[in-house]
Amino acid sequence: FPDVPASEGRYLAFLGRTSPEKGLEEAIEIARRSDLPLRIAAKIDPVDEQYFDETIAPLLAEHDIEFVGEIGEDGKAEFLCGASALLFPINWPEPFGLVMIEAAACGTPVLAFRSGSVPEVIEDGVSGVIVEDVEAAVRALPKVVELPREGVRDAVRRRFNVERMAADYVQLYRRLIAERKTGESGDDRRRQPTAPVGPGVADWEAASESKPLERTSTIGVEHASNRPTD
Repeated sequence: FPDVPASEGRYLAFLGRTSPEKGLEEAIEIARRSDLPLRIAAKIDPVDEQYFDETIAPLLAEHDIEFVGEIGEDGKAEFLCGASALLFPINWPEPFGLVMIEAAACGTPVLAFRSGSVPEVIEDGVSGVIVEDVEAAVRALPKVVELPREGVRDAVRRRFNVERMAADYVQLYRRLIAERKTGESGDDRRRQPTAPVGPGVADWEAASESKPLERTSTIGVEHASNRPTD
């Protein structure tokens, strides 16, 4: 996402799929009860067409709701930057929820239900607010939209950057190497030290007596995240 200043939010945003577990019905309810406009950028998969036609479509005419449809990567930042908050009222144990950090990267705070990865991704009171249900979401929304947008962006810069990810991998590899060495020597694993995080592959090589890994470019590191599809 480009490092551009986030704009003042003019609407609530929903970005994702129209499947029931993504919570679109709940997002519409939150917007309606908060008397705020909602823009929905969502994909309708064939398996969800009946749900959309029977459940979601009748709700679109009841409030200030705009169904944008599916948007590409080129329009995502503009859509999220223009929102006062992203609604993420999921109804399933979300394994990651990439849209949460995409919104936060634009300075847009996230109002999310506590499920799956949400407590690990959102810093409650910093990059968003975590709630339990629609009632709590309606009460929390005024607090969410007042969160400092630069603070929301800083949370993503600090926690979801490629350098931090690579450093964590180095620490994990060192721990696994130490465990293997301890297992081979027959020592008590509880006595093994925890290696500090180093700056890169060179320290990883120094920590290992095995054949070092072939060095890769930073592009390889950036593409090692195995991002989930949303």
